Amino acid sequence: MADIPKNPDAIHTVARPRPDWLATQAAEDILQPDLPIVDPHHHLWNRGGHRYLLEELLADTGSGHRVEATVFVDCMAHYRVGGPVHLRAIGETEFANGVAAVAASAEAAKAAADAGQVATLACAGIVSFADLMLGDAVDEVLAAHLAAGGARFKGIRHAGAWDASPDIRNAHTQPAQHLYGDARFRAGFAMLAPRGLSFEAWQFHPQLDDVLALARAFPDTAVVLNHVGGVLGVGPYAGQADDQFVLWKDALRALADCPNVVVKVGGLGMRIGPFDFHQRPAPPSSTQLADAWRPYVDCCIEAFGAQRCMFESNFPVDQVSTGYAVLWNAFKRLAAGASADEQAALFAGTARRVYRL
Repeated sequence: MADIPKNPDAIHTVARPRPDWLATQAAEDILQPDLPIVDPHHHLWNRGGHRYLLEELLADTGSGHRVEATVFVDCMAHYRVGGPVHLRAIGETEFANGVAAVAASAEAAKAAADAGQVATLACAGIVSFADLMLGDAVDEVLAAHLAAGGARFKGIRHAGAWDASPDIRNAHTQPAQHLYGDARFRAGFAMLAPRGLSFEAWQFHPQLDDVLALARAFPDTAVVLNHVGGVLGVGPYAGQADDQFVLWKDALRALADCPNVVVKVGGLGMRIGPFDFHQRPAPPSSTQLADAWRPYVDCCIEAFGAQRCMFESNFPVDQVSTGYAVLWNAFKRLAAGASADEQAALFAGTARRVYRL
């Protein structure tokens, strides 16, 4: 099927947050402030008047929860301006590794201690882009990422998010339909496991069968499902939350049968999803978020188990719907019925294991 031209006003996953609106979010006491957290999914950028760099990240991670480490994920930040096109994404790994070095410095540790906060090892793990459509030639790119990121470099995200609707913006990689089934893509994908690298799967929920086929074809490659599978609630999916939930749940449960797949539980604050918190007069409380997100979160944990689930912030993208402290309070409310071991996995253990932190 040929790509359908996109409406220039198509809904994008990323929307600039509204600081004035977020400032009206009611302050909450931090739940379980000593519970260790590894935030396994955030971005860093300064574009279009929207700045979210180390200073902003540390302001969020220092807002009361015990965020010990984070994982940076591909967002086309600081690509190289020249040189071979296929190697320009190495600039993002160089950038993130530099941020990580600053966050791990003695100066950062002292600043955190002086503020009475835990020192957050920002970008302790790095996931960047490599064009897997290069086939086995992508191994040169993987080697360059590893050289630039060292032990912090953990994996690749080549986003495949595609939808036929002209009202939904496709991923920043401009993927073709069924990217994950393309023979050239799979030849590139085959290069990941020998390098000890994982793959981040970012697609929309009607595409989850493509992820299932990929995971089954490469059982030795760790596949990290982003944002509970990319649930859509806009364009042709608007007003169909119940029907789409059933389709999403069935596909998610099938994926759970693949032991090489883990899921990031979050990303539900994006404006492409079925929730409208970003459009309400006032930001939500953690209780409101937890009540709305519970069916999706419970389904993920029931299907995959806590040892294969990890809560994520997806900041600053999800910042369009909530502040960081309230977000993690919502996750803690959602995990309130879990055992101590399960909570340890959901908030830090799974991420530490999957990303070898």
